[in-house]
Amino acid sequence: MSLPRLSLAQLERHLPILQWAKTYDRDTLTSDAVAAVIVTIMLIPQSLAYALLAGLPAEMGLYASILPLVAYAIFGTSRALAVGPVAVVSLMTAAAVGNLALQGTAEYAAAAIALAFISGLILTVMGLFRLGFLANFLSHPVIAGFITASGILIATSQLKHIFGIDAHGHSLTALLQSLYAHLPETNVITLVIGVVTTGFLFWVRKGLKPLLLGTGMNSRLADILAKAGPVGAVAATTLVVWLFGLQNHGVRIVGEVPTGLPPLSLPSFSADIWSSLFVSALLISIIGFVESVSVAQTLAAKKRQRIVPDQELVGLGTSNIAAAISGGYPVTGGFARSVVNFDAGAETPAAGAFTAIGIALAALLLTPLLFFLPKATLAATIIVAVLSLVDFSILKKTWGYSKVDFSAVAATVLLTLGFGVEVGVSAGVILSIGLFLYKTSRPHVAEVGLVPGTQHFRNILRHKVKTHHELVTLRIDESLYFANARFLEDYINDRVACDEPIKHVVLMCSAVNEIDMSALESLEEINHRLKDMGISLHMSEVKGPVMDRLKRSHFLDDMTGQVFLSQYDAWAALARGKASGLAAQ
Repeated sequence: MSLPRLSLAQLERHLPILQWAKTYDRDTLTSDAVAAVIVTIMLIPQSLAYALLAGLPAEMGLYASILPLVAYAIFGTSRALAVGPVAVVSLMTAAAVGNLALQGTAEYAAAAIALAFISGLILTVMGLFRLGFLANFLSHPVIAGFITASGILIATSQLKHIFGIDAHGHSLTALLQSLYAHLPETNVITLVIGVVTTGFLFWVRKGLKPLLLGTGMNSRLADILAKAGPVGAVAATTLVVWLFGLQNHGVRIVGEVPTGLPPLSLPSFSADIWSSLFVSALLISIIGFVESVSVAQTLAAKKRQRIVPDQELVGLGTSNIAAAISGGYPVTGGFARSVVNFDAGAETPAAGAFTAIGIALAALLLTPLLFFLPKATLAATIIVAVLSLVDFSILKKTWGYSKVDFSAVAATVLLTLGFGVEVGVSAGVILSIGLFLYKTSRPHVAEVGLVPGTQHFRNILRHKVKTHHELVTLRIDESLYFANARFLEDYINDRVACDEPIKHVVLMCSAVNEIDMSALESLEEINHRLKDMGISLHMSEVKGPVMDRLKRSHFLDDMTGQVFLSQYDAWAALARGKASGLAAQ
């Protein structure tokens, strides 16, 4: 009888929809449906805008907002995460695919679809092999710096649509130079549309809801109308262009958007395309996963829910695969949309599936109305959305807290702005791993002494403690592995190279959770050197799993000293009551 239950539990772990579907009722349906309406209103102009940001036809943004949402509803674990096209991933897509084909060509769109498929496979495989922990190696301040720089790049790249001119470049310098060179070609009508729309959208974000509430409107309806601000801007500017024929006066429009649901097809399996896109797909997968998990965990904590990072990899992976087979491009969980989804009352991932239905209806019924939509309006939508990502306070925070972290964040920001998004994200990943290795390769080691009247030991540089001239106790505040093993050797050699009559060195291992083979060899070398100097090596407070491993080697047999259960036992046995109180500042 236990086998079927075990199989069901495994099935529910891989298909989270089976968990929340059990308790799905009419009230939950109503909450999800209302949230879906609000997110759909928000997503329609965003999906069109982000597709153009990626250099793709506008309809691909809609296609990337249908099946991926359904896939996430089945495989994802977050109750509020809203999956779809996002600004940073769209920019990274443009950078990756732009190296392979010319924008606007069939090859360009095919490469973007292949990029989504490769990214989906990477994420899914990582999830199945439970590699979600790898995201922990990315420094959040570094990622915040990358997103801030990307927001600046994205906003700058959209200024060409606001001015109605041509401009190109993957770095801030190249974009600004190109914009300046083409500035005399500015289309005044386009500029007016872009500036007015941008100002309107900024005002809608903060001012429309309080205004509506002041008229006596209920909060839910006021919230929906405030979120519909971009849709209102799209409708108004499209109508103005159509009525006055502004496309004949140089105002650039979206043009024909195919009507109908996305075609189902397999992506390209060209070896050349896959080899060229693999690194970019890996970077997009990493950044997309980190962003999604951060948002999902934040929202889940507010309702005392939990997400499963490994299953989130599968959810995002299947979403990208779904995007690829339905003519879309890479997707991930969006911060702004997810917060709106949460605030609107979404209870389950079904809200995403309902949003997909709304987007599908838009693709079937509304696309003919988008013909006269000015690109300046979509650019304004992107600018307003991405400027909320720009947060220079991370530089101030890291400067005050850790100069090393500040250096990594500043380098990521400058490299992203100076050399483009791919160099920036690569630098972010490398700097995050380098930061981790640097910090752990120099573990904090404190010489400790006995706090008078207690059995506690504290740093001799911070507390007034008792020490003994024949005894040196070093507390190691880090696991020992290949990157920091030599550091400990050098530290101990420097400490015992003095005129004091040291007879015992005790390594206090209360914070050591792991000792790998390289560290074991270093301990053997330390033991050998101390033995030659007539000094005994001891250990205290060694954790059980660490002790189990040490017992498998010859180290404990060769060690000149003992392993003590507690540091106080070591003190009592080795100091022999001859401790002298020394004040240390």
